[in-house]
This record gives sequence, C-alpha cells and structure tokens, in this order.
Amino acid sequence: MNFSETKDVPDSLYPGKLLCFGMGFSSQALARRLVPQGWQISGTVRGVQDEVKLKNISVIPYDGANPTQEISEAISRSTHLLITIPPQPSGDVVLKDFSKEISRTRHLRWIGYISSTGVYGDNQGAWVDESSPLRATSNRNRQRIEVESAWLKIGKDHDLSVMIFRCVGIYGPGRNLLVSVRQGRARRIDKPGLVFSRIHSDDLAQTLEASMKNPQPGEVYNVSDDCPSPPAEAVEYACSLLGVEPPTIESYEQADLSPTARGFYTTNKRISNNKIKQELGVNLQYPDYRYGLKSLLKDF
Repeated sequence: MNFSETKDVPDSLYPGKLLCFGMGFSSQALARRLVPQGWQISGTVRGVQDEVKLKNISVIPYDGANPTQEISEAISRSTHLLITIPPQPSGDVVLKDFSKEISRTRHLRWIGYISSTGVYGDNQGAWVDESSPLRATSNRNRQRIEVESAWLKIGKDHDLSVMIFRCVGIYGPGRNLLVSVRQGRARRIDKPGLVFSRIHSDDLAQTLEASMKNPQPGEVYNVSDDCPSPPAEAVEYACSLLGVEPPTIESYEQADLSPTARGFYTTNKRISNNKIKQELGVNLQYPDYRYGLKSLLKDF
C-alpha cells in the first residue's frame, strides 16, 4: 500500500507512520524491523541511483535542494521522523526546507536525528560519554554540532520529542569488512594505540526502535558496540573468516590515504554505550565486530 493512500486510515489501525529523510542504509535497517509490525513507512531518495530494496516502502524524490508539496504532505501525516541526511555546506537541508511544517505538526511523537561521534574529536584513546566535551576539529563535525543544537532547539521551542543519536562506523549486510576484503579494498593500516568503534545496522535499528517506544525529549545517545579495537585487527579477523591472507601491513605515516580517509585515523576515542543500555534497555545483538562479521559470513 502506498504511503499516500493511508492518510484516511484511523491511527488505531497501525503503530505509526515513519518518514525517513534519507532512505538509505540505516533507515532501511529500521524499516526491516517496523514493516512486519504494520508500520507505514516513507522515505526520501535523491534519484533512481538510490535503490530501496524493501517492499511496502513509499519513496519520495528529494535532492536536498527542491522541496516539494509531496514531502510537506508526508510530514503532515507522519507520527515519527528520522533524519539521516548529513549536514551540507548550507547547513541542514531538512530544517532549511521543512522547519515550518515540522514545527506546526501536532501529532509527531518522535524525531530522531542521526549524528556522529566525530563531534567528540580526539580524546587520545580515552572513554567518552554523552556528557563529554565536544572537540570537533573538522568542518563536517563542527557542522554536526551546530545541526544537533538546531534540532534540539526546534524540539524545545515547539514541544517536540527530538533525540540525537551519535553513531560510530555503521556496518551490516552489503556494507562491511567482508565485502571490502572480497573486493580487494581492505587495508591494514597500523597506528599504535588507535582504536575504532563500530555498530551493526541491526543494533542501531533496535536502538532507534527502543527510543521510539520510550521518547525522552532532548536526550543524546551514543550508539556503539562494546569493543573499540585496532582497525587492522578487524581486517585480520575478516580475512580469517574468508580464509584469505590479510593485506600487507602499512604504517599510518607512510600509507597513501586521501584527506578524508586520513581524517579517520587522526581521532582516537572509546565510545561508551552505557546510556542506551541503561535508559533504553538495549541488549546488543552484536556486542563486537566478531559477532557481527560472523553473522554476515552467510552472505559469502
């Protein structure tokens, strides 16, 4: 059933109507959990190149530059909004184009904004939680801090339940180290003392669903697994699962990396996930990359 066809369906006949700004990897993981429960789900896509593999999802074209009446109408019918579109040079396109519609919608029960733990900057390997100082050094992550504040402000000003989810590296079906190894793209970069944190897309989805069931307006949540680990170690484990030799080890100083890739190696922190466990009752299905990658091996 098309999302637009459900506007006259009584609220009692479905759990909710979710509109995802950015019907990408994370949104589709959440949709996989909600569609079987009877949710009506719609999401924006930039064009035909954005493939939405799930059935029963209504897609709406939106390139972040041309707001349409169709999206405004979808907002007016939604009970929940998920925003995964990252900040653009001009700021947050959803707020720029649709803040009036969002602020006027009285039946929105939950708004989730996907941010990044990059806002914490470098902590030299120390643990950080949601109360830690924001020390972002890149323009992208400084923008994220500004956009987080803007979403929290619209929530406070208009009595809307806005929550921020600061995510680490997201992996899952079709997007993981096993794929990178198979395609010959995996690299073993050695930088002593550096650790990365990760989260399986299914665990991100269950965290979002837990928040939707128990909204806490204005709260910020780190979304990460239990096991920050050296990036080379995870590559080696992926290779062992596939029975192939790991790529040659490269020192960080000598590795030929793009500025963006190099930026991932310049910040070092361990992300605490205690809050999603204690306040949302999340029990991670994949508490470390080993559990996650082993579960994905069936696809190979």
